[in-house]
Amino acid sequence: MVRVSAHSQVSPAPPAELPATLGALRATGHHYRTVKQELRDNLLARMRSGEERFPGIVGYQDTVLPEVERALLAGHDMVLLGERGQGKTRLIRALGGLLDEWTPVIPGSVLNEHPMHPLTPASRARVAEAGDDLSIGWLHRSMRYGEKLATPDTSVGDLIGDVDPVRLAQGRTLGDPETIHFGLVPRTNRGVFAVNELPDLAERIQVALLNVLEERDIQVRGYQLRLPLDLLLVASANPEDYTNRGRIITPLKDRFGAEIRTHYPLDLELELELIRQEADLVATVPEHVLEVLARFARGVRESPSVDPRSGVSARFAIAAAETVAAAALRRSGLLAAGSAGDTGSTGDTGSTGDAADAGSRRAPEEAVARVGDAVSVTSTLRGKVEFESGEEGREIEVLAHLLRTATAETFRARLSGLDLSGFTALVAEGGAVETGELVSATELLRQVGTVPGLAKVLDRLGLGDAPSPAEAAAGVEFVLEGLHLTRRLGKDVTDAGRTVYGGRG
Repeated sequence: MVRVSAHSQVSPAPPAELPATLGALRATGHHYRTVKQELRDNLLARMRSGEERFPGIVGYQDTVLPEVERALLAGHDMVLLGERGQGKTRLIRALGGLLDEWTPVIPGSVLNEHPMHPLTPASRARVAEAGDDLSIGWLHRSMRYGEKLATPDTSVGDLIGDVDPVRLAQGRTLGDPETIHFGLVPRTNRGVFAVNELPDLAERIQVALLNVLEERDIQVRGYQLRLPLDLLLVASANPEDYTNRGRIITPLKDRFGAEIRTHYPLDLELELELIRQEADLVATVPEHVLEVLARFARGVRESPSVDPRSGVSARFAIAAAETVAAAALRRSGLLAAGSAGDTGSTGDTGSTGDAADAGSRRAPEEAVARVGDAVSVTSTLRGKVEFESGEEGREIEVLAHLLRTATAETFRARLSGLDLSGFTALVAEGGAVETGELVSATELLRQVGTVPGLAKVLDRLGLGDAPSPAEAAAGVEFVLEGLHLTRRLGKDVTDAGRTVYGGRG
């Protein structure tokens, strides 16, 4: 998999006021800076102005980002080490945002050569011949980022380059740089190049990067070719005690100026912030449900049943939130279909219930996730978790237990100190409340009626002074499940998949 912005995307059009010739560029007072000088200057400028340096990076403000900033200020290439799903690639891509928005280049140069600092003989000849009349182009910073996912079949030619036999056949000599088809690294000259999962790169291929990191030049096919490259090289890797597929060779590791360890969100609020930022939700997911999922992800990460070396990706909680939202949208769609085909009353309700059912047929139910929808994530997301060998066959059981624990913790954190006797009274003397995946909000609210203390519960859950019926139902189901998990209500699941809360037998 290859991502090379400089040659696989369409560059934005440069503003018309930018200089069009080398002479006009000199007249503006522009001077050549290396990529690392450019990153250092722009980082310092953002620090002094208070502007955000790494937009979209959550949870690293006091830990990882200071180390990254020190590496950039020192002009160091860096390698980021961390388990999967810790945002390493997101952070690397954010580095490109510190480059100048526009930078001058010699038009047609494969190496993005600066007109004041040409590298190849052909470009030097063009500059010498045209002088200040040399036409220049402009490259946007979005086009100065290259990325390669390291795979065992990656070759030196892919990264560095190889001799082009067609150009040799045209009469050029081996010593002529024009005979070379440059690889990904030199094509990202004057930019940021990233190698993801560096240990997966064969050791003999890693050797090809030694000169890039230290001497800042490249060698192709053994003959002398010295083209001093100007770039920031960044790599990502899993910790070597987990990555059995390969390792970073010692000479290469020594050439990186900084080794930076990443981590998962350190507290619950950061986990929640990450879910809110990244999850693409197709339905409303109340805050208390998101908190359950965030606690669930953290519980899975800390569980002794889960292999700690593999980690539990931040994508786990994000996918869980998206799955729960999808479950709510599915319920809304199925209830709308059922209502459209239902022309009679339920048979066990009075006129009020019939009127409510008729109303639900007229308007589809709002899609709002409930805590019961989270049950579906234990089966759909178990493939994202690597369990210890002794837990084989118990994966769903382990995840279900951790989900119940997360729900109980959220219940205590959100609703401790409230009088919930009005809810326990619902099931006194043999009463029961039935909910489930396909129980509508109207049906659930009809069963509970007016409950003392419900308004305070909804306020604690952040559902507002005037929640919709679907939001109120989400709050009611959360209370019922929390009371069950704290051993104040009983619970049964019917063959039809409905959940019945009743008194403890």
